[in-house]
Parts: sequence; C-alpha cells; structure tokens
Amino acid sequence: MRHLLDTHTLLWYTLSDPRLSGTAKTLILDSSNEILISPASYWEIAIKICIGKLVLNQPYDDFIDVCLNQYGFVILPVEPKHTAVLTTLPLHHRDPFDWLIIAQAMVEDISVISSDDDFDAYPVRRLW
Repeated sequence: MRHLLDTHTLLWYTLSDPRLSGTAKTLILDSSNEILISPASYWEIAIKICIGKLVLNQPYDDFIDVCLNQYGFVILPVEPKHTAVLTTLPLHHRDPFDWLIIAQAMVEDISVISSDDDFDAYPVRRLW
C-alpha cells in the first residue's frame, strides 16, 4: 500500500522520537508499503529551521538524504491535479502545508500517517 507521511511523522520517525505511535512505525517499516513524502513536508522543515522553530541533530541535506536513500521514502511530486483540490478545499485546518498533504492524499486516494486529528474533517484515511 501507499502511505503519505505528515511532516511531524517524517520528523518523529527519522529522529526516533518516542511520540511516534507503534502503528505508524510498523506501517513505515513494512517493506510492502511505499512510503511517500510531500514536498510540503521538506519545505515546512526547511522553513522551520530557517526561522529557528526547529533544530535538527544533523545538517538539513543529510536529514533529507537519510529519508530518501537510507529509508527509501519516495517524493510524491506536486501536480496541478493536487493543487486544483486546494481551490475548493474547506479550511477546517489552518496549516497550508497540511492542506497540500491532504489534497495529495485525496487525489491519490492514499492514507496519511499522522497524529493530527484535524485531518479527520477531510475525506482522507488517517492512520496512527
């Protein structure tokens, strides 16, 4: 199955954060699953580093390299069909990075691995 990681899930998995749920970790480690990351996530991470809201224990480039090459996560490119959903997406959620993740999950009909229950207001499958 294909699953899209929310930004905090990507961070928590990669940084071995104990807030990552057992279900999330199992889904990510299951080699039969394709684990996707949105450009929204690595964009959000870069912005948070820039404004001082996030400090990684390694350089940003190394963090991304681990995600893509060590863990084998796959970037889900942003397509016009994803952004088209944003033109009519109800704004139940206040985070524009999450809006794109939600739109991508809706269009691709894939689940999102996230602890954020605000996602439940949208027609996406949230796993945690």
